[in-house]
Amino acid sequence: MNYKLINEQTIMIYFEERIDPDTFQKVQRVEQYIKAQNNPAIIEVVSSYRAIMLTIDITKSDLTYIIKALNLNQMDITKFNDTATPTQTINIPVLYGGSYGQDIQEVASHNNLTTKEVIRIHTENTYLIYMLGFMPGFPFLGGLDTQLHTPRRQEPRTSIHAGSVGIANNQTGLYPKQSPGGWQIIGRTPIRVFDIHREPMCLYGAGDYIKFYAIEEETYHRILDEQQYDDFDIEKWVKI
Repeated sequence: MNYKLINEQTIMIYFEERIDPDTFQKVQRVEQYIKAQNNPAIIEVVSSYRAIMLTIDITKSDLTYIIKALNLNQMDITKFNDTATPTQTINIPVLYGGSYGQDIQEVASHNNLTTKEVIRIHTENTYLIYMLGFMPGFPFLGGLDTQLHTPRRQEPRTSIHAGSVGIANNQTGLYPKQSPGGWQIIGRTPIRVFDIHREPMCLYGAGDYIKFYAIEEETYHRILDEQQYDDFDIEKWVKI
C-alpha cells in the first residue's frame, strides 16, 4: 500500500495493482478505518477496485496533517479488524435476448456458445460489486466466467435502455438509467435498481453481491406494471 498527493486537497491510496477479492477486502478495511476516525477535515472517502480517494477540506486541515493523523506512512493493514463487513446478495430478474438483449448472439458467437448457454453461465455465478460508478447505481461486477468474456462493441450506442445488463471484456454490469454505452447488451431487468424517491435509493453497494436470474417476457411486464403502485413489494422479486 502506498499513497500519492494528487493536488492540494486530494490524497490517493493505492493497493496491489490487480483486481481480485483479496485486494478489494484490504481496500474496504482501510476505508472503514478511515471513516471510523470521523476526521472533520475529510470531506469524502471514495473507494474503487484497488484505491481510495480522500478529499480534504483545506480550510480545516492540510494534507500533511491528515497523512500523520491516519499514519499513512506506517500503516499496517494486518493489524486492522478482519471482521467481515455484513453484505447482502441481491437477486435481480433479467429477461435475456431478443430486443431486450440484442447482443446476446454476439457474446454467444464470440465464445462458441449457444444463447441458452450464455444465459445459463451468466445466471450461475454470484458477482461481487467492486464499486459503483459511471452513473449513480451502475455496479462494476467481478466474477464473470471466462467463457463469457467479450470485447466491448466497436461502436458504442447513443442510447441504452434503463435496466440493460451487459458484458464488457471480463466484467458484467447493468445500466440503472437510460444512457449511451458500449457494453454488449444481453438482457434487461424491469427492476428500478436506483430510485431517488426510495430509501435507500440504490438496492446495493460496494461489497454486496448480485445474482441474476432469468424470467419470461410475461413476468417482465408484470413487474413493470406492479412498480406503478405504492405498495410494490420489491423484495418479492429481488429476494434480498
